[in-house]
Amino acid sequence: MASAVFTNQASFTEVETRVLDATKLAIEKWGVSRFTVADVCDLSNVSRATVYRMFPGGKEVLLEALHVRSLDEFFSTLLDRSDGAKSLEDLLVRCIVSATTELRNDQHLAMMLATEPGTTLMQFTIDGLSRIVRVAASYLAPLVADFLPKREADALVEVLARLVISYFLTPSDRYDFGNEASVVKFLHTHINIHEFKK
Repeated sequence: MASAVFTNQASFTEVETRVLDATKLAIEKWGVSRFTVADVCDLSNVSRATVYRMFPGGKEVLLEALHVRSLDEFFSTLLDRSDGAKSLEDLLVRCIVSATTELRNDQHLAMMLATEPGTTLMQFTIDGLSRIVRVAASYLAPLVADFLPKREADALVEVLARLVISYFLTPSDRYDFGNEASVVKFLHTHINIHEFKK
């Protein structure tokens, strides 16, 4: 399976980055189902042989690598924004607000949801949810574990990752996860974080 080729916090060479940037552009121009490896080669000015050598398996592996890079960039941003959190509440509020803001401001994602909703939604649900939760845990659970036992940290990150995705895809009239005060209210109402102890 393609996902075995890449790991979290993947690093790509300059040429691989150029190819992945071209893949993203090709998706924006022609859609996931219609773009070809030849399109990527033309847009990146990289030969077909080189693309297949870097991403054996072609289109599916390119898409997988693009997903891995996107997740890495997304969670790296969350790590940066959570730096210096003084309490579990502060950390969770920063992560939830940052994640929601990143999702809402992602123009590529907005375009994909508008033009290819079925394919895109599968990345947040059936096909991609377990991977997102896994990557969230690998990045964020160690931060939460500064305040909670590891098992509780893992469980809390999983629940909150699922909630952020759900509230992004189906916004709530009750809580706005892009607003700090609203997130604090949510946490105090539904997740009594003051009961959590290391």
